[in-house]
Amino acid sequence: MTHAPSLPEPATPYRVAARRLLRDSLLDAAAELLERRSWGEVSMGSVAKAAGVSRQTLYKAFGSRADFARAYALREVDRFLASVEGVVNEHLDDPATALSAAFDVFLTSAANDPFVHAILTDDGSAGLLPLVTTHGRPVIERSVQGLAAIVRAGWPVVGAEDADLLSEFLVRLAISHAGLPTRPSGMTAASLAKLLGPYLELLLAEAAEREPAVPTLT
Repeated sequence: MTHAPSLPEPATPYRVAARRLLRDSLLDAAAELLERRSWGEVSMGSVAKAAGVSRQTLYKAFGSRADFARAYALREVDRFLASVEGVVNEHLDDPATALSAAFDVFLTSAANDPFVHAILTDDGSAGLLPLVTTHGRPVIERSVQGLAAIVRAGWPVVGAEDADLLSEFLVRLAISHAGLPTRPSGMTAASLAKLLGPYLELLLAEAAEREPAVPTLT
């Protein structure tokens, strides 16, 4: 029996690709500026100039400075999630170690990220702190949904509700810990694994028990 050749993936429309490229270029320009300046010193005009476009183009792409900051934060969330996914996939046979590695890679990445530093040191003048507090829903939701997808992909037997619950707890804990790290003898990635590793292992065990037995051919 022959199979019909698979159809190629549809090409991304030019306008969509161009818009994505423009947004990425502007966010990259802001990231480069943030390496040398505080967020308050990174004006929309300086971002536009660094990216080689007009301020009008920048505002047309993002709307306002607050919208630009939100887009930047969400892209950082996606980057953190990609790092977390990588270490989780390396330890799928050891859930506790996977949780420990994921928490550790997030905290390490966040500690070295200039935008995260700008958020956490905002005294209210930069307008960044609300991104993870009063106006933090987009960041929290993107983080929880992304982490839950990683959990479900790595351990498919875990139910959606359980994956969401675990992910929301981890995300809120990670943000809190990044903003106010404990002393050296306080909570660490290892202690988190000690606390939550058994919970994930229990979810996996319970899910495995619910799986229907595969009939044996005789």
